[in-house]
Amino acid sequence: MTLASETAATLIASDAPPVVLASASAVRARLLREAGLAVHCQAAAVDEDAMKAALRGEGATPAQVAETLAELKAQRVSAKFTGALVIGADQMLSCNDVWFDKPADRDHAAAQLKALSGKTHTLWTSVCVVRNGSRMWHDNASARLTMRALSDAFIDDYLAAAGPAVTTSVGAYQLEGLGAQLFARVEGDFFTILGLPLLPLLDFLRANKVLRS
Repeated sequence: MTLASETAATLIASDAPPVVLASASAVRARLLREAGLAVHCQAAAVDEDAMKAALRGEGATPAQVAETLAELKAQRVSAKFTGALVIGADQMLSCNDVWFDKPADRDHAAAQLKALSGKTHTLWTSVCVVRNGSRMWHDNASARLTMRALSDAFIDDYLAAAGPAVTTSVGAYQLEGLGAQLFARVEGDFFTILGLPLLPLLDFLRANKVLRS
């Protein structure tokens, strides 16, 4: 155990239940671990595309879709980890009533950036905690981001510099990296934009004796 992990361990309650992140997201796992949590990651088997299509057909909003998927992921993984606090999270991007998903490849990433260029879009992020199949808590948050007008040449240069990482997040950007150069204005919580409303989640974990208060 490193000095950093030893220091973080002192912030975790001695009798804290296991914490599981129902996600394969490296960013969410890093946020939790850097905040001092010992977290196990287990991706949830959820057909997100099918769920989004079905929910949109029922008239659900992006916020409702994010909340539904966050809970569904946590529920699926909770069945495998008795007694653990399972964290599910999901994020939706909406611009002028168009929903954006993670781009499949560089060409799709370029198309997304061209569609978002010069416009303001909203990120809807939801987090849910489930234990033994019962939802204990959830939180929904949103952020508004205004992308500056991007030239085709800049988009090409950005995609070349950012590399494959552009396909790992909606909108083809990571605000904590080169993606910061895409924006003229950002309104909202930084962690929410990264995909996890971290501060309210930490409050919940303190209230439930996972973290020391």
